[in-house]
Amino acid sequence: WLPFLKKIDADENTILVGHSSGALAAMRYAESNKILGSILVGVCYSDLGDETEKKSGYYDNPWNWQEIKSNQNWVVIFASDSDPYIPIEQPRFIAKQLDAEFHEMEDEGHFGSDRNKKIFPELVEEIKQKLKLR
Repeated sequence: WLPFLKKIDADENTILVGHSSGALAAMRYAESNKILGSILVGVCYSDLGDETEKKSGYYDNPWNWQEIKSNQNWVVIFASDSDPYIPIEQPRFIAKQLDAEFHEMEDEGHFGSDRNKKIFPELVEEIKQKLKLR
């Protein structure tokens, strides 16, 4: 994901919306690049003991929370109390580190194929609200 974000020249006018590993990519990108803001859905900060996750490389270095925070105007996190892959403590911790707007939702699973809804109106509303602030 990181080479793609550099290729499309994501910059201080870009909102990154990332789900799961895409949310990790958004955080890693913001460590060294200015962006407008990010919306992180189903995000974690550790490999949770999963060998496949460990191989991704996202967890090889410590997170630079201060840079992630300072390189963007805002961060919004959506997390579910019923996520089968990511314990709720993970996104709660990230929210504290980034002073992020945090939305803890009930029974939304991993916001993917296990989510009954085909749309995510809360996410769309967040983008609309953030663009009004600009």
